[in-house]
Amino acid sequence: MYADRAGSALVTGTLLLSVVSRESINQYSLTSVNQNDSDGDGNSKISSVYINNSHGMDDDDFYDRNLALFEEEMDTRPKVSSLLNRLANYTNLTQGAKEHEEAESFGEKKKTSKLPQMGTFMGVYLPCLQNIFGVILFLRLTWVVGTAGVLQALCIVFICCCCTLLTAISMSAIATNGVVPAGGSYFMISRSLGPEFGGAVGICFYLGTTFAGAMYILGAVEIFLMYIVSQAEIFKGEGAAMLNNMRVYGSICLLLMSLLVFVGVKYVNKLASIFLACVIVSIVSIYVGALVSAFQEPRFPVCMLGNRTISSHFIIDNQCRKTVPVETKATTESFDSNFTVSYENSTAGPIIVPTGAPVVVEKTTYLWREFCQSPDLNTTCDEYFSANNFSEIKGIPGLASGIISENLWSSYLSKGEVLEKGSLSSSHVAHPASATHPYVFADITTSFTLLVGIFFPSVTGIMAGSNRSGDLKDAQRSIPIGTILAILTTSVVYLSSVVLFGACIDGVVLRDKFGDSVKSNLVVGTLAWPSPWVIVIGSFFSTCGAGLQSLTGAPRLLQAIAKDNIIPFLRVFGHGKANGEPTWALLLTALIAELGILIASLDLVAPILTMFFLMCYLFVNLACALQTLLRTPNWRPRFSYYHWTLSFLGMIICLALMFISSWYYAIVAMVIAGMIYKYIEYHGAEKEWGDGIRGLSLSAARYALLRLEEGPPHTKNWRPQLLVLLKLDEDAHVKSPRLLTFASQLKAGKGLTIVGTVVPGHFLQTYGEALAAEQTLKHLMDKERVKGFVQCIVAQKPREGISHMIQSSGLGGMKPNTVVMGWPHAWRQSEDPQAWKTFINTVRVTTAAHLALLVPKNISLFPSNSEPSTDGYIDVWWIVHDGGMLMLLPFLLRQHKVWRKCAMRIFTVAQMEDNSIQMKKDLATFLYHLRIEAEVEVVEMHNSDISAYTYERTLMMEQRSQMLRQMRLSKSDREREAQLVKDRNSMLRLTSIGSDDDDDTDGGERDRPVSSSSEHHRRVQMTWTKEKTAQYRATHSCCSTPEGFRDMLSLRPDHSNVRRMHTAVKLNEVIVNKSHDARLVLLNMPGPPKNPEGDENYMEFLEVLTEGLERVLLVRGGGSEVITIYS
Repeated sequence: MYADRAGSALVTGTLLLSVVSRESINQYSLTSVNQNDSDGDGNSKISSVYINNSHGMDDDDFYDRNLALFEEEMDTRPKVSSLLNRLANYTNLTQGAKEHEEAESFGEKKKTSKLPQMGTFMGVYLPCLQNIFGVILFLRLTWVVGTAGVLQALCIVFICCCCTLLTAISMSAIATNGVVPAGGSYFMISRSLGPEFGGAVGICFYLGTTFAGAMYILGAVEIFLMYIVSQAEIFKGEGAAMLNNMRVYGSICLLLMSLLVFVGVKYVNKLASIFLACVIVSIVSIYVGALVSAFQEPRFPVCMLGNRTISSHFIIDNQCRKTVPVETKATTESFDSNFTVSYENSTAGPIIVPTGAPVVVEKTTYLWREFCQSPDLNTTCDEYFSANNFSEIKGIPGLASGIISENLWSSYLSKGEVLEKGSLSSSHVAHPASATHPYVFADITTSFTLLVGIFFPSVTGIMAGSNRSGDLKDAQRSIPIGTILAILTTSVVYLSSVVLFGACIDGVVLRDKFGDSVKSNLVVGTLAWPSPWVIVIGSFFSTCGAGLQSLTGAPRLLQAIAKDNIIPFLRVFGHGKANGEPTWALLLTALIAELGILIASLDLVAPILTMFFLMCYLFVNLACALQTLLRTPNWRPRFSYYHWTLSFLGMIICLALMFISSWYYAIVAMVIAGMIYKYIEYHGAEKEWGDGIRGLSLSAARYALLRLEEGPPHTKNWRPQLLVLLKLDEDAHVKSPRLLTFASQLKAGKGLTIVGTVVPGHFLQTYGEALAAEQTLKHLMDKERVKGFVQCIVAQKPREGISHMIQSSGLGGMKPNTVVMGWPHAWRQSEDPQAWKTFINTVRVTTAAHLALLVPKNISLFPSNSEPSTDGYIDVWWIVHDGGMLMLLPFLLRQHKVWRKCAMRIFTVAQMEDNSIQMKKDLATFLYHLRIEAEVEVVEMHNSDISAYTYERTLMMEQRSQMLRQMRLSKSDREREAQLVKDRNSMLRLTSIGSDDDDDTDGGERDRPVSSSSEHHRRVQMTWTKEKTAQYRATHSCCSTPEGFRDMLSLRPDHSNVRRMHTAVKLNEVIVNKSHDARLVLLNMPGPPKNPEGDENYMEFLEVLTEGLERVLLVRGGGSEVITIYS
């Protein structure tokens, strides 16, 4: 029992202490927070650290004390309550101008912001209806039905509506996958497909909206001039005169609308409901008129000559006939040649008309004068006019007339053809109709593809709901329902209208675009009830409203693109008035819309905006399909009635419609989008939006890497995948930036390049330095225009870090196969004695990993990318075959502009037993099969005795190596002892011409007098045998103690080292003799010795081999063939 009590007491005390400690720690971590919450006197409400605090503590402090374990990470990992609080207070901005209305009301008190309360009907459904129903429904749909026929018109409408419906499904999925702020469709596309696609499609959507404004203005002007006030024409006549009228009035209308948008957008928003009411009333009047026509058809007679349609403009006397009977009293002077006299009951013989008797006279009509050019009855008339009679048909036969059977089939016309009614008989005895005759002519050549391009703008406007997402109470529910219902409603209206027009209106009236045959009435207005003016006034106001909406939305869309700062030259359009109104964007929009108005033809402007809208819809479908197929973790749309096949089908329909409607406009739209895409990509859009293209790239990279992993690359596919090893100084600056320049010249921007460096230290302490080094390398890569990756490894020893980097760089089949590193700078006098050892260790690691190795020597003398190309030679010294790297590298370098003018020379070494002439022929044949152009030369190496110079150079090398290996001296002692060795061999020049070795003692050596014994040794030719060497070693053995250091001066060189030095000296003589003027010398790099004790000797061999050469590239193959003669 006592034990239990003691245990419980211990637990209680422990808990108490932990609470106190947690509270005290929490107190310090929350001091900055609590200091912000001060009372009225300005005293901070800092909670006491004591438990028995008289002041009550709120729940937040208690909650924070419970999270003391996580308090050090609160800055980067906030509490869940804080996160939820920020999300709850999130406010969304709309693309519309509602947020600017209060700023425009000067002097008004600032109102508190209200939560969005709009539902599906008012917030999405009605705005979409207003944007979808437009000018095409009232001005062109009847013409489309008459030209294409009911069946093909239904096909056109169905295809266009399917396109928008599938796009709406994709858009609903994207819109419900998170909050859609200002920018609407642009925001959805850019955040789904990335800044490049987003900017390109955003500009296309902006241009489409702007040209839509121009189209609506042209439609309003057309209604005004043709159907409301036809006397307002400035230029009289047809054709060009009418286009000029459209340009003048369109420009005036655009100016007035732009001023209205500039003065106050709130007026536009208030007028929107009036314009929508006009649209709805007009559509209702069409349906009522169609039903009424079944019982009482409207009186709109159409005059026909044979089967040709007559324009009502020329029927001034309302007489659709050749002559008109007129009853008059007979007088001898009352008849002339344009009257035909008839007398009752007279059948034959000469007619004597008594004076004053009633006479019926046939008087010619105005139509007679148009065809005969004279009112006289005895004049010569047009042959077709003489052979056919006039008749009147009903323009609106009515719903029950069965006229739909005639309107089922298409009747495409060429420009200048007369509108004809096929069911009427006519005598085709004359030549084609003249343009001077009063017929109704086709103004443009029509086709199915043209009608698709003209009709498609009437189904656009489906983005209106997503653009207003900030005003909606539940956007993720309202946008899909409202948008899809609006599309279904408009689709039903369009499809039923096609059937009603075909069933109620005669074909010639349907094909009469401007209503010339029905007294210049709007064709759809002839069907309306109770009067055509309902449609005329309603369509005029609806087109004006749609134009205002376009001029309101387009500048805000451009402003959203400009504020994203992905297109630098559009940055100025992100600014505006103090209240945020996009003034500059509105000015640009008005200028672009003016270009559309100058086109002056609704039928030519409509295909332009069709292209831009189809581009936008295509990428909406692409975005949804990509996100679905890639199964991005963040892709969780609340709208679940979508599938990637539907999005893919919508994308195909959009692409097909683009080329069906106008293939050249489609190409222009794609070129514009492509240019914007490449512009954004070139300038580097520094935006990371978690877009689908990034996900697509990841999936494609994964697929490609898995394919590359299936087997080793073929020799034909081999290309240098570089791992460039750079060294940073204490200030994190790159010591040899020209190394990266050389890599860029070798790669010419192609293939894989990994730039790596090793940061010494422990990872936890030097992580910040590693990030800084990574940024330094990235900036250098951008400067040198090297496309690749950066890899920084933190390691205690550089040689270990390089080894780890060589082992771990790359992924799968995209691993580096070539290592590029610099020659150790001044390795003999380097303050870091490990530098050259690290270099040799790297050579060994690359050899073990079967990687190729490139070591540029004197890298500071290599040309930069900005240096002009000069003539010269790239000399290749092919001593041993290591896979063909020596052949391939000059070819790759010559692809770059710096080395392009250099010719290639290949030297190979022949021994005494070799046939040098045959070798030269074989080498030339080999290069021919390799498709490499180069001069070929075979250099013969004669056997010669080892010179005293070689002996002395070897002896000096071994003495220095022995000294540094056996002695463990301080730096100053090491330098003093090394100087003794140099004094012993002062007759030798130790540094190579133009090498990286900046030996401070070179100058002193040149001025130091040379001993006569040294001169004697230089002149004597000595031949060494094994016996002499063994005897020399036995008598001049070196002791291993510091006290016997000076006895090393009597050391005799090792025979293998002498042979290696002899080879290096002889090769160097030949190379310098042949290639002293070359711009670059490439030669095989010998491998390091297997015994690590000879590492310093290896460095000396390489130094001797390359001395006297300005630019050298040491090449060591990876053991595999990299070049082949086969195709």
